[in-house]
Amino acid sequence: MDLTQEDWVSQYEADTNAVILDVRTENECNEGIISNAINIDIYEGQGFIEKIEALDKSKNYYVYCRSGARSAKACEVMESLGFDHAFNLLGGILGWDGEIVSP
Repeated sequence: MDLTQEDWVSQYEADTNAVILDVRTENECNEGIISNAINIDIYEGQGFIEKIEALDKSKNYYVYCRSGARSAKACEVMESLGFDHAFNLLGGILGWDGEIVSP
């Protein structure tokens, strides 16, 4: 499900079962991440699938990338693997006006 930054943040902040997932490359993450994000690079192909499958499906995932395209794809993949709650950040980190921290 696509959410605007405002909705993504307000929903995340109210969610006691939330995980932030960054699906960018390691080099991109080195430029800064959203606080508390875990990184699983969508470009890892099968490795990405295996790491996603190892995640707790009972959690709610707030997913982002650089512009929102890869994270939208990641949400589709997660839903196909049985995740009920994967929320895509529209506009990605490029549109993010919140805090960015070093990984």
